[in-house]
Parts: sequence; structure tokens; C-alpha cells
Amino acid sequence: MTKTSPQRQAILGALILLLAGPVQAEDPFLRRTATVGAVEKVGPAVVNITTEQIARRRRATPFRGDPFFDRFFRDFSEPRLRQRAQSLGSGVVIDDARHVLTNEHVVARADVIRVTLADGREFEAELVGADPNNDLAVLRLVTEDDIPWVAPGNSGDLMVGEPVIAIGNPFGLSNTVTTGVVSALNRSLRADARTYHGFLQTDASINPGNSGGPLLNANGQLVGINTAIYGGGAQGIGFAIPIDVAKRIVAELITKGEVTPVWLGLDLQDLDPRLSELLGLPERTRGAVVSRVRNGGPSAGSGLARSDVITHVDETAVRSARELYDILGRSTPGQTHQLTIQRDAERLDFTARAEEVSAEAIGALGVQLLGLALSPGEGHYQVDSVREGSGAARIGFEPGDRILAIGGRVLEDASALRRAVIDLRGHSQTQVVVTRGQRRYHLNVPLS
Repeated sequence: MTKTSPQRQAILGALILLLAGPVQAEDPFLRRTATVGAVEKVGPAVVNITTEQIARRRRATPFRGDPFFDRFFRDFSEPRLRQRAQSLGSGVVIDDARHVLTNEHVVARADVIRVTLADGREFEAELVGADPNNDLAVLRLVTEDDIPWVAPGNSGDLMVGEPVIAIGNPFGLSNTVTTGVVSALNRSLRADARTYHGFLQTDASINPGNSGGPLLNANGQLVGINTAIYGGGAQGIGFAIPIDVAKRIVAELITKGEVTPVWLGLDLQDLDPRLSELLGLPERTRGAVVSRVRNGGPSAGSGLARSDVITHVDETAVRSARELYDILGRSTPGQTHQLTIQRDAERLDFTARAEEVSAEAIGALGVQLLGLALSPGEGHYQVDSVREGSGAARIGFEPGDRILAIGGRVLEDASALRRAVIDLRGHSQTQVVVTRGQRRYHLNVPLS
């Protein structure tokens, strides 16, 4: 019998293994990746958010259209029926106090909010606070149960190209995991007539229902809140709010229920070609021109001066006064900003500190921009005086008129007035709802 050589024995052994099928032994280094570990760590803290909005409609009657019966059913019967409209989103529990971080647009106008955990438990949630400027909201679960949570990480050191993980509930498919990379940093996005700045861009798949869910790095740290799909149907383009921004907003919402409007104490105007030529600026300079540094404001004594052109805020390019005001709309009291300015042929850097807008400053801005000096009334603000030459004066506003809303914001209290006046900056006109006697008017008022 011929003796088999060692080489032939090795070849025969390999053939036997191939015929027997694949090796069943597991290699933990191949299967248990960083993504698996991150999902196991954070997945239990990701929640599904369902909201209900109660739509009210008039009850149909055979007398509809008759003024007498219309008034009768309006005043003496139950004229409205309840219809429920539902929306769906995601969120993440961020502390042991059962606070849930999500997007403002997920819970906007919700009458009822329900949160479902990954383990199937369902709880009602109450709205702690919401900030439309940053599209962030904080909820609190109404329960004493122990709830899994994950602490926010840091986003300041994120790198383009590093891997990220998104977890959410796209189309109601709970705890769906997608992966990708950071595609870009500091992106700007315009949606619903509002411009948002400072987004993280990622190619991790983000679909309707993902809004409010967490974006994680490879270590399972919470680095962003998924918030938007570009164009509503783009492929491979999603956006997230950096967690460093979200942490500032969360602190404001938990302690105050809202984000206090801030300012730098600067009046700004757009830079047009003629003004650029008058200021002797280099070609293609773009930005917002400082038209006034207000005495006693946050920037008084900072070195900023009239005719300075702000070209960048925190490395974000500025193209207009409105855009700069939008960027500041995401700030919180005490936050510092790095400003890059063009002064003649020189490029300079300044540090400016955003501060809460005082009641006195709001009154002055109201007179300057709107032309109206206002004092609080019951459910409205009363016109005390009208600035001569203002748009309000040309339209015919008079002392004693009652202002119910400015720019779509109902003037329920001093906070609403402050937000309404601050939002006027950079706009050319606004809508004002005013009553005189028994009549109500909706007027477009030019701004100074």
C-alpha cells in the first residue's frame, strides 16, 4: 500500500472540511463590532413618541347658514366634535429624572403625548419646554418606574468621515438601526420659512419617524439629535443637531420652560454693493453691517464699531442681517460667539457675549422698528404713542389701539411681546392684529 505524503494529507483534509460545510465556531472580533455594542448600550433608552392633536369642527345641523340658528347652536349647544390626528417621532431618555429629548416639530401643537419604550412599556409624557428656533423639546415621563437612559456626550471634536449610528422609529418601525459617517459639519438648512444653522450632515439613513432619535458615535456616545431629511426624499442626506447645542437648550428648557431671547446689543443692516463701495471693502465681501452699537448693551466696550462688517459667526458665513439674527436666535444667555469682521482692508476677530434682552431694550426696539410704544393690558398691549414718520403712523395707528398679535405671535404676556419684537429684526414688514372699538384689523406694517 502506498504511503500518503504529508502534502497530500493536508490537501485531503482541506477537501473534507469543504465538503463538511462551513466552520461553526464564532469569531467575536468579527461579529461583535463597535456598532453592536453601541446599540446594546443606547437602544433601551430610545423611545417611540406618538402625539394626538384634537381637531375641533362644528357639528352639522339642518339649520346651518341661518344666522339665528347659527348663533343659537354656537351659544347654547355643544358645537364641536373631537377628531384625533396622530403624528409619530422618536426621542431619547437623557437622565434619571426621566427627561426625554426630541424635536420640537414632533410634539408641536400636541394635546396628548405618549411614549413607548424599547421594552414595550408605554407612558404618558408632559411637555417641559420647547424651542422652535433650535427644533428641540424636552418631555418628562409621567411614571416612577426605573427608565433606561443615556447621558449626552460631546460633539465638538467630531470629524468628517468618522462612523455614526442612528436609532429611531422610521415609519413606525421601532428601534431601527442605520449606520453611516459624518458627511459634513456646520451645515445650514432652510425649512418651513426658517433657516437652521450648525447642523451635522450624515449619510446614515434617516426617514420620517426618525426625527428626535439619537445619533451616536462608534463608542455609543450621544453626539446628535436626528432632525431632518433634506428635501423630504433625498437619498443619503440627513441632518442632526449637535449635542453640544442641545445641552445648552435642554438646560434652559428644564429650568425655565423656554429659551430666553438674547442679543448682542448691535443694530445690523444688509451689505449691498453701493454700501460696500462706500466703505472701501474688498471685492466679494459679504456680511451684515453694524449700524449701531447700543450703549449699555452686551457689545458696548467690546471694540466693535459702526460700519464694521460681520462676515462670520463661530465660523459660519453670514450673508445678511437676517441670517445673523437667525444664528443668534439659537443662542442662550451667557453664550460667547467668535465674530470675524471686515474693517476697511483689515480682517479682525472679536469675542461677543449674548445676553438676555431687557424690558427697556424691547420697548426701545418696538418704537424703533414698529413705531409703537406699548403698555400691557388684559390679553393685549395698548398703543401709548406712535412714532412720527414710522410705517405704523403712515397706516394710521393711534394711541388707544389694542395690539393682539405681532408677526403671528399672540401677545399673551411680556415673554410673548419680547419674542415678537426680537423676531422683527432683519425683516421689512410684519403682520399686526389690532382692534379699535368693536372692529379687528389684520395689517401689514412696514418696519424701520
